[in-house]
Amino acid sequence: QVQLVESGGGLVQAGGSLRLSCAASGRIFGSYAIGWFRQSPGKGREFVATITWNGGSTHYADSVKGRFTISRDNAENTVYLQMNSLKPEDTAVYYCAAADTGLWTMQEDEYDAWGQGTQVTVSS
Repeated sequence: QVQLVESGGGLVQAGGSLRLSCAASGRIFGSYAIGWFRQSPGKGREFVATITWNGGSTHYADSVKGRFTISRDNAENTVYLQMNSLKPEDTAVYYCAAADTGLWTMQEDEYDAWGQGTQVTVSS
């Protein structure tokens, strides 16, 4: 089974940047998609971005489009989320997850393996 570990969270001021990493300890096959989700107090988990492993096609939530970039390094089994122009509304615990679906997906219930989460706090 794929196991995921997130890192890179922290405290930044509005307008700043962070890069999150998601390292996979198991093999990632071409059928996988890796997604980023986030959760803040009082809200459910929401989709942020996803990338397909082989094709590298990317998809973003409207709230982060143009500010966040998801990418992957196949050799290192790692997915990144570059977060620019951060806003206080981006404050949340960020999770990466793996879906063995053969297609990209933004649906939370399609993802089977989840990381432990990393806190991102953006001050105003």
